[in-house]
Amino acid sequence: MDWKLPFSPGIRRVISAAAMVSLALLWAADILVLLLVTEPPLSATTWLPVFVTGPAAALALPSTRYSPAFPVRAAGVAALSVTLTCVCLFVPVTGTDTGYLEAFALLCLVIRTLAQVQPTRTMAWIVVALAVSMVMLTLRTRTLDGFIAGSYAVTIMLSLGIAMGCILRATEARRQRAVQDVRQAERLALARDLHDLIAHHMTGIIVQANAARAVHATAPDKVEPALEAIARSGTETLESMRRLVRVLREDNHQTLRPGDLLAELGDLVGEFSRHRPDAPVARLEASAAVRTSRLSPEVEATVLRVVREALTNVLRHAPGEQVTVRLDAATEWLQLTVTNSARLRPAVRPAGGRGGFGLIGLRERIEALDGTFRAGATDSGQWEVQAVLPRPVTDADRAR
Repeated sequence: MDWKLPFSPGIRRVISAAAMVSLALLWAADILVLLLVTEPPLSATTWLPVFVTGPAAALALPSTRYSPAFPVRAAGVAALSVTLTCVCLFVPVTGTDTGYLEAFALLCLVIRTLAQVQPTRTMAWIVVALAVSMVMLTLRTRTLDGFIAGSYAVTIMLSLGIAMGCILRATEARRQRAVQDVRQAERLALARDLHDLIAHHMTGIIVQANAARAVHATAPDKVEPALEAIARSGTETLESMRRLVRVLREDNHQTLRPGDLLAELGDLVGEFSRHRPDAPVARLEASAAVRTSRLSPEVEATVLRVVREALTNVLRHAPGEQVTVRLDAATEWLQLTVTNSARLRPAVRPAGGRGGFGLIGLRERIEALDGTFRAGATDSGQWEVQAVLPRPVTDADRAR
């Protein structure tokens, strides 16, 4: 599972900083209790929770490049804590053997295990081991009253931790299902787009074949050019089908006729401007190379999809800003840039909601066409959506 808290990056950084400060303060409290409250002589079970099991549990929380897998770390900490508790039962009481850092870190491990670990069976076993280790912490007091009071407090903390972990797990599952639904919805539209694509090309092939058959007896010299055109159309059809099947995604619109891209974009930008009567008019800019280029159907459909999604996001998050849609082309690539004059205001939504899934679909679609996609703030503070798509070199391009 892709581990992502349902918060913005800034909120996640604040949560991480707060967790680090809490762990540091709890460790300082353990050290102060050990030095100021516990009376000598100190046994090993008194300082082990402060300097071994507590820091080990805290260090198991973050993931680094060289650390073992999180389930291994969590299970190891649970085993270490249970082992120390069993040892404490046979050592005379010389002070507290329960560390605040260890208890809090075990609770955080329970929450993260519930939210992250897959499969479910592995998650359940690790959570049970961590819960048992937390309950057994109360046995270190070696008194019945301490065990009852401690178990009551631990039960409350465990209940809250398990509830929080389950909420995070359910939120992540909803986010994953929402992403999958976006992908599935676009795959289901592939049949319509393949029909439009094949019908467009096959109609031309059939017309050319009938024309060649009609002139075969009277003008045989015209048959060879017709056969070459049929072969060229068939090759283009196969290439377009290969790319579309590879993408397995398409938006709910009809395939464009050659040369309709700029007209469709103009209508789209004009409609966008009419929805913002108090804002500057959006601009559509296209270089001369774009105006004379012949693009494949999947590239035209992708360009329209990117512009539609970008304008929708601007209308939702920055309705009063200037927007520029620009198309540039070279022999082997087409670049689309949609820029608004101010950075989009961040809108925090629960994971699995509306925010972000349009960009997910665009990125996958463009990368499947061997293109690149970027969406984010520029150095000047503008918000920019940029897509670079490769385009096949046609005979017209070679002639130029």
